[in-house]
Amino acid sequence: MSSPAEKLPVIGVSGLVATLRAVSEETRLRIIALLAEGELSVSDLTDILGQSQPRISRHLKVLVEAGVLERHREGAWAFFRLAEGMSTGLLQPILAGLDPQDPGLSEDRERLAGVRAERSRAAQSFFARLAPRWDELRSLQVAEEAVETAILDVVGPGRLGTILDLGTGTGRMLQLLAPRAARAVGLDASHAMLSVARANLARSGQARVDLRQGDIYAPPLVRGGFDLILVHQVLHYLDDPARALAQAARLLAPGGRLLVVDFAPHGLEFLRETQAHRRLGFAREQVSAWLDEAGLDSRHAGDLAPSDGQGDKLTVSLWLGCDRQVAPASTIHDREVA
Repeated sequence: MSSPAEKLPVIGVSGLVATLRAVSEETRLRIIALLAEGELSVSDLTDILGQSQPRISRHLKVLVEAGVLERHREGAWAFFRLAEGMSTGLLQPILAGLDPQDPGLSEDRERLAGVRAERSRAAQSFFARLAPRWDELRSLQVAEEAVETAILDVVGPGRLGTILDLGTGTGRMLQLLAPRAARAVGLDASHAMLSVARANLARSGQARVDLRQGDIYAPPLVRGGFDLILVHQVLHYLDDPARALAQAARLLAPGGRLLVVDFAPHGLEFLRETQAHRRLGFAREQVSAWLDEAGLDSRHAGDLAPSDGQGDKLTVSLWLGCDRQVAPASTIHDREVA
């Protein structure tokens, strides 16, 4: 296992000087302290710090150019977070040395809590409008607790390395698995759903999960970067599920795993109208073939049928695809393949 020192980012003298210059300003240091709690938008930082948007944007530009922050777009919005490795490496002594009782930092944290509360209210308002549709679908399938237990059984115990939830929706899969991950990312095409996920994750104490807006057919993520990828109740909304799985497979690290959770074939045609389903479930062989075509060793990982045995209920199926490349020995301890 790597020692803490081995996880520090490697940086040259000029880069280190640029980084130290970037953080050695009061507002920028306050920004870094806030982003250590999770990603924020320019608007969030403007509200918290009480400064103009142009001024905040200039500070953010300096920090991004110095490699301290990462920026990603979500529709018309831009979100910022500490660059990968910064919060646990170069900036750790600086963040640890800040007095938590400092009046300015305390006020920033209070305003951050207010921003998150407002986010949560807006997200819950949006989700309340969708709730009748979600409740109808939940009433047709096996209990979510049983599905989540099955997912945990397939994933297995231990650390999970880097994980990605494609079509993250409300962020529930990230809430379930992110505490065991070195890094967790959620991707969704909907800004509104990402707002719901962001509020849910903040409420559960997991605000540092990386949420991105993007197309599942062209995910804006580095290939080979994830040890575990989930595609949970997403395929039935897609016109081309095979292409989505092929794109997901390209994101797997050597020896990584792709877990697909979706419905078995069914005849509930009304779901096309009321729930926007494009596909009425998938046969075991179909998804297994798609995973095989994507270059993964595939196995059907189980079915969960409603216990009441009613024919108009939905069965949930799980498939697991494993990358055929051998994982480097140094990473095996981070994920115990089920």
